[in-house]
Order: sequence, then C-alpha cells, then structure tokens
Amino acid sequence: MVTPLEHRVSDEQKAAARLRYSVTWDTADVSIADARAAVRTLLAQAGHDPGRRPSQDAQLVVSELVTNALRHAPGPGSLALEVAPDAALLRIAVRDTSSRPPELRAHDARRVGGHGMHLVARLCDQLQTVALKTGKQVVAHLHLRKPSH
Repeated sequence: MVTPLEHRVSDEQKAAARLRYSVTWDTADVSIADARAAVRTLLAQAGHDPGRRPSQDAQLVVSELVTNALRHAPGPGSLALEVAPDAALLRIAVRDTSSRPPELRAHDARRVGGHGMHLVARLCDQLQTVALKTGKQVVAHLHLRKPSH
C-alpha cells in the first residue's frame, strides 16, 4: 500500500507542516528506484533541489536501508519518510521481519559489497535499530541544509 505524498494542512499552515510518505510491501515487490524517487520527490516538495547533495545523500541512505531490508529479511516491510517543518531534517524508518540488526562489517577495500551501512552511518546524524515483536525498525535522521526559497 502506498500513501501518496501530500500536505495534510491548509496553505496557511504549510510552513509548519511535516511532509510524509510511506509504503509497505508484502514480499520483494518494492522497487529501490521507486524508493529513491519517493525521497527525491518529497524533498523537492520541501524545497530541496534534487541535484544537490542533501537530496542525493538522502536517496543513497534510503536506497541502502531498503536494499538491506529486501536482501536480508523475508516477508513484509515498510518505508516511512518524514521531513521536519523547517525542511532541515529527514527521518527515515525502514521496517523488516528480521530480528538481526544491521551489521557494520570490518572495512575491507577488496570486498565487493558490505559497505552500505558504513555510508549510512557517515551520512546520518543519528542511526538506531529498534527491536520489534516481529523484526526491527532502522531509523535514520539526516540533517539537511535549509532550502533557499
């Protein structure tokens, strides 16, 4: 189920509104490209240029977290995005059915793969894993520069 990108307030309240997006999936029927497009669109609505670094960093973080959920956890999952009212913070939450937390593997430049969580940890100001009854939720906070309007 996909919740469309939308404002849930009147035009007068837009400056104080949080922008939100969410999607859930049953199996592996979610597209990483769609997840990147969702964060790019959401940040564009908040005033962030898709070609600038804040949007590109956010797309990378979302891509890595959703990829990990699809690769390492069977069954349903979800992605929730929320932009703070001042458009300076993005909260990313990815749920999956695996109880195993993401692993920061030892650095090995010769290894193919296994570097994504290092990138996520470097780009995000806060990264935490919350244990759930049926899996986990990985929550990342990415500080964005305030957009110039």
